[in-house]
Amino acid sequence: MKIWLKGLLINLQFFTAIPIPLQLPMDNKHLNGAIKTFPLLGIIQGVIYALIFYLLLMISPFSPLAAAIFLWVTLIVVTGGIHLDGWMDASDAYFSYGDRQKRLEVMKDPRVGAFGVLSVILLLSTKLFFIYEIAIKFESTSVFFFIACIPFFSRMVMGMMLVKVKTAKNSGLGKMFQDAATLRSVVMYGVYILLVAIGLFFFFPSLIFGFTCMLIISLCLFMIMKQKSVGWFGGTTGDVIGACVEGVEWSLWMVLWLSHYFVMG
Repeated sequence: MKIWLKGLLINLQFFTAIPIPLQLPMDNKHLNGAIKTFPLLGIIQGVIYALIFYLLLMISPFSPLAAAIFLWVTLIVVTGGIHLDGWMDASDAYFSYGDRQKRLEVMKDPRVGAFGVLSVILLLSTKLFFIYEIAIKFESTSVFFFIACIPFFSRMVMGMMLVKVKTAKNSGLGKMFQDAATLRSVVMYGVYILLVAIGLFFFFPSLIFGFTCMLIISLCLFMIMKQKSVGWFGGTTGDVIGACVEGVEWSLWMVLWLSHYFVMG
């Protein structure tokens, strides 16, 4: 339990802007504990997002647009933009249209290119659009549960990418975590999903269908990104995994937006 707690604190230090003023061990045992608690990190972030959105829409006097912008900014502030950096670097690398080695060299460049800027503008602007449309079409409090699920599934995919996809280079943050990863690291993800499913079955059965859809979509996205990361970059890097996190979250926000037209509507 102590290793898991320290692993969760490592995640908060590395992947959020939440201050954790502790000197934590970075050996493989504790990094493996961090990987096991990736979805728990997602739950913490998801609860923060859902609670803020709930307070803004249900209690505050602010308009849906103000609520959407505030949540949109919160998504960036809580993570410190760490995954957006990976999205920009991976976009620059992909659109360089070079071979794998050339793309890896582009990702190492600390400068952001035009494609990186354009891709992050497109990512963030469409995400704001999704959040705003969800806010103005808000009808059921179930939307807050599904918002909380988005980072849960994206962090689950992050761990699966570390464990199931080979690394493209022998250095960096991604390599450090991947060296500590084992297949057992992600077995716990199934336990988390089972516990959530049991809770929904007994207390909120109407949410099971939506939760299952998000799970299936996340697994499909993982299979696609697993194949493409090897084909485009020769495997994973910290930037590629960060881009995958952003890609999964963007996709799930889009699904939640579309559900208001084709499911809830």
